[in-house]
Amino acid sequence: MNTADYLVSGGADDAVAVLDADGPHTYSELRRAVAGMVLALDGLPARARVGIVGPNSFGWVVGYLASLSAGAVAVPVPQAVPPDAVADRLAQVHASAVVLGRREERRIGGRLPSGMRRVVGVPEGDDLAAGVSVAEDDDAVYLFTSGTTGSPRVVRVTHANIQANTDSILSYLGLTAADRILVVPPFSYAFGASLLHTHLRVGATLVIQPDAAFPQSIVDRLRTERCTGFAGVPSTFHLLLRSSAFGQTPLPDLRTIQQAGGKLARPLLDELVQAQPQARVFVMYGQTEATARLSYLPPQELTRHPGSIGIPGVELRVVTPDGDPVRPGQVGEIWARGRNISPGYLDDPEATQRKMPGGVLRTGDLAEVDEEGYIVDRQEDFIKPWGIRVGSQEVESAAIQLTEDVVLGHCRTRLEKHAVPSRVHFVERLPLNGKVVKAALRELCLGASRS
Repeated sequence: MNTADYLVSGGADDAVAVLDADGPHTYSELRRAVAGMVLALDGLPARARVGIVGPNSFGWVVGYLASLSAGAVAVPVPQAVPPDAVADRLAQVHASAVVLGRREERRIGGRLPSGMRRVVGVPEGDDLAAGVSVAEDDDAVYLFTSGTTGSPRVVRVTHANIQANTDSILSYLGLTAADRILVVPPFSYAFGASLLHTHLRVGATLVIQPDAAFPQSIVDRLRTERCTGFAGVPSTFHLLLRSSAFGQTPLPDLRTIQQAGGKLARPLLDELVQAQPQARVFVMYGQTEATARLSYLPPQELTRHPGSIGIPGVELRVVTPDGDPVRPGQVGEIWARGRNISPGYLDDPEATQRKMPGGVLRTGDLAEVDEEGYIVDRQEDFIKPWGIRVGSQEVESAAIQLTEDVVLGHCRTRLEKHAVPSRVHFVERLPLNGKVVKAALRELCLGASRS
């Protein structure tokens, strides 16, 4: 089944699908707008790549679904990518067309190739016909992700990947058409995309939060829109708990909180649970190469399994370097297999073979398994500012050893905004053990910050 049909065919005509700055948009309006966008994309080559540029909005959702419905591959370009780099990302995937809003057209239009088809705004259309027939293993979406090599890779996500992972997440979240989620994470990243997929699938409502810089505005919107769900990364919850009245504001409609995008410190997790005790808090773990989610910690297990990333939503193993299962308490690498695992990276067979040999995702994350099968103490060679995975080597490859101002200025010209370091520490020597020991280096820098 075409994923566009899978996602929107069941929403009630008069139910609100998306609420953004322009107001509410029903599922009937969404289907008509997608049909109009499909017509605007007519004539593209089979499985053409279509860039989706802009912030979360009704128009973004329309462009994304229309690309899938037309049998094309949707290529969401992260909003944090500088204007000069947008064209580079589109060229990297050989995009034939781009869907963007009028503001984005003014911002980056002059940097796009003159021959690239542009669809600006949301065209009018009739009721949505069935999407183009696709094979379940056809590519549906290309997602950019940071890797340990320092250069962005393109993760291939198939129609089967999206549908399998969406079904998996829905099996434990228990979402219904009555749900209304306040959306902060960008749809262009795996976490935000999972919110889009799951809520459209059940005919629920996506309430777009345009700005997360002021945490109290999130609390006010949760209350006024009577949202039943909220999802965030660790930095989001840190701001809510430290710089808003989240814990003092009654939010009786809020029943589900999703936390992903990195480990939330235990004291903050405890505060989060206590701040809105009527809501179930789901701690989840995933990777872009897994479409979105790999495991979840049931809310009732938060106290019994502190520090755990939960039980598998798909097939997970923690193994030794030889691929043997670890014993309880022994550290190993998390490997994953399932219908949600990407078939690989675009135009990079060597990286695909290293990361996903034989369809097994070698996550690179280290963990232990307890006696009950819960996965605990995950470690990784990444940093996650604002919940966006950044390979440490990506920052290293852009940095030079000069003054702090020069280093930061150089990084700002080479990295996306979220990846620019907030501070620079100079050390006499790097801790080495054949290679740089990142854990020791981290402690060295933390010590410098405290002094």
